[in-house]
Amino acid sequence: MSMAGLDPSIANRLKRTPDGLVCAVAQQRGTGEVLMVAWMDDEALHRTLTTRRATYYSRSRQTYWVKGETSGNTQQVHEVRLDCDGDTLLLVVDQVGAACHTGTRTCFDSDVLLSEQD
Repeated sequence: MSMAGLDPSIANRLKRTPDGLVCAVAQQRGTGEVLMVAWMDDEALHRTLTTRRATYYSRSRQTYWVKGETSGNTQQVHEVRLDCDGDTLLLVVDQVGAACHTGTRTCFDSDVLLSEQD
């Protein structure tokens, strides 16, 4: 995984896993709907900040992927925020099409473990 290109002032604020990754949560702009969770390293974050297209790092394939590059279900990035601990990124995006690899709008639309009761 490359660290080239990411501004050192940003890189120094990140707290990474031992594999050099940071959790990234994608949220729909305007509605706040949580769409998906993926992983980024410094290079994926740099590419995202530079292109405004969500770019993630695949742990299983050990390669970068741009959301929607093959499916057409793109994420245009409007904001990137870092949480108070420095270990999670929030990407505020405009999602086109399904965010989940299963073809659903969000990865969080099934199997309710606990919900509010009336």
